[in-house]
Amino acid sequence: MSFATVNGQNLYYEDTGGSGPVIVFSHGLLMDHEMFAPQIAALRDRYRCISWDERGHGQTAGDEITAFSYYDSAHDLVGLLDHLGLDTAILAGMSQGGFLSLRCALMHPQRVRALILMDTQAGLEDPEKTAGYAQMIETWAGQGLPDDIADTIAQIILGDGWSGTPAWQQKWRGWQAHNLGACFQTLVARDDISDRIRQIQQPALVVHGDADAAIPMARAEQLASGLASAELVVVPGGHAANLTHPEPVNAAIESFLAGLDQGS
Repeated sequence: MSFATVNGQNLYYEDTGGSGPVIVFSHGLLMDHEMFAPQIAALRDRYRCISWDERGHGQTAGDEITAFSYYDSAHDLVGLLDHLGLDTAILAGMSQGGFLSLRCALMHPQRVRALILMDTQAGLEDPEKTAGYAQMIETWAGQGLPDDIADTIAQIILGDGWSGTPAWQQKWRGWQAHNLGACFQTLVARDDISDRIRQIQQPALVVHGDADAAIPMARAEQLASGLASAELVVVPGGHAANLTHPEPVNAAIESFLAGLDQGS
């Protein structure tokens, strides 16, 4: 087990090692580093793959947490690179992981070689959806996670009928209320960076599930068109398509990485 003391946090991370190009995988809200197991399995022979648990999540979660923003999380990512002695990396982020990866590219462009943005956006949550999310989080934090809310969250993130859903629901039942509240507040309090992402000059891949119930396809299209150099690939699946439908996601990622390798 590896931890990096960064910005007052004790960040859990996993590192495949090796001398290939570095990819740092940043997970979505309520998830952790394990959501990228299919991508790391496919890439680890040719790339150095690093995955980590963000503030309030997984093995980074602790008994206390202070208010934070995705800019803080972006600084955490750079601190992790510093801890590992890495100058640059390809940043791969899903949903929340994309929020922090975009902000990292804005604040630390010299540290970012390219971006892989999965089921994410530059804008804000739909206010109608946010109200429903807030009600679920309040019930969960106050009473524990009821089965009906666990099923609703699974539907939003993982879609229908995926065999791995019960294992993630079991993880969610272990969340502490203070981490849950702080991480949700970070989600809803974030700023809209849609008018800033044109500043990001690095090549980017935007991958989006065609059945994503959390972030509509229009937001992916806006993200891809707003970036200076991006391609959009639509894949089968929902919000966590990389986990539930890894084959088409991996194919899109490998094609994008091959283009980077040819251009380097």
